[in-house]
Amino acid sequence: MNNLTQVRLQPVAPPSGGRRRAARIRHKLIHASVVIAAVAIVAIAGVAIQQSLAGRGIAFSFGYLSRPSQFNVSEGFATSWDGWWPSFGEVTSASTNLQMLTAGLFNSIKVALLAIVFSTVIGVIFGVARLSTNWLIRQLAFIAVEFVRNTPLLIQVVFWYFAFFLQLPPVTDVANVQKWFVFGQSGLFLPFPEISDGATPISLALVVVTIGAMLMACSPRLSSGRRWALLVAGTVAAGASYATGFRIDMTLPVVGRFGATGGIQISPEMSAILIAIIVNSSAYIAEIVRGAIEGLPKGQWEAAASVGLSRRDTIRDVILPQVCRIILPSLANRYISLTKDTSLGIAIGFPDLFNVSGTVANQTGHSLETVLIVMAIYLVLSWMISAFINILNTRIVLK
Repeated sequence: MNNLTQVRLQPVAPPSGGRRRAARIRHKLIHASVVIAAVAIVAIAGVAIQQSLAGRGIAFSFGYLSRPSQFNVSEGFATSWDGWWPSFGEVTSASTNLQMLTAGLFNSIKVALLAIVFSTVIGVIFGVARLSTNWLIRQLAFIAVEFVRNTPLLIQVVFWYFAFFLQLPPVTDVANVQKWFVFGQSGLFLPFPEISDGATPISLALVVVTIGAMLMACSPRLSSGRRWALLVAGTVAAGASYATGFRIDMTLPVVGRFGATGGIQISPEMSAILIAIIVNSSAYIAEIVRGAIEGLPKGQWEAAASVGLSRRDTIRDVILPQVCRIILPSLANRYISLTKDTSLGIAIGFPDLFNVSGTVANQTGHSLETVLIVMAIYLVLSWMISAFINILNTRIVLK
């Protein structure tokens, strides 16, 4: 019989405090070196570009932002400051270049926010439909998703604008008629709520108290007594705000001989870019949701069926809550891409940030400065979306 040599495994001693401190300092030095090197490269490139522009007689400065723009855009608001309070007005050729860029940024943000909300809802619906037990619904969802995903977004934008909105009949009538919904070649007109002139600062403060109380009452951590107390307080504050003059008047669109006026107008350019981005992003979100559902263990479906849950209740109460934790990182990437896709509005004349910045650069000759501003704005928007999703992910992730 061979003698087997027994080898005793000695436990590895954990590193001492001095070694851990040295490793931590080494990592921090490496990170600091990388940051310093990146800043140095950017600084060297900036100095070289400034010297090259100076050799051609072009000054690198941002003073042009305060000069009048000398051009106009079809929609947007000019932002100015009245002391500590911002004020909004229509953009004109007398608006500064900075106000024009702000108007373009506002247009891009409103399209991005609306597209994020609607594409998420539609994408989840189509993602669930891709796994439906009904053959017809499953195949229709598959055809729609694959068709949209395999078509360039720019072509979809051009289709919705030139082949759909510009082919609608004009919004005209012989008499002035108020309507709740007006849809035609000049865009979409909807009712717009406005605060009445009789509202006082006290009534507005009571409205804020009402909203705050109602939102706090929705917290699941509150006891039943505190929730009811907040609801009663919100109701009393709402009644007091109404008694002190707070009213909301609905301004309806008016259809006349030369088109529609009043209410809130969504231009055909904004409608086209918004619908195109919603449809395109919904297809990608549908695939994200479908993949996440198929990635869940089959035991989740079997356990739900064993306790008598229907398929609809299983998807709503068991599957989708788990899917939300899985798809958040992918949704963040989709939302960032969606925000940058608003720049395609330049193809149909929508005055988004990229379109307005191009006009500003051509009018002033400061192309480099304008491009840097636009890049910084898109970078900040991407960081904000990523930070929001990360915060949401840390709150709902399983501990």
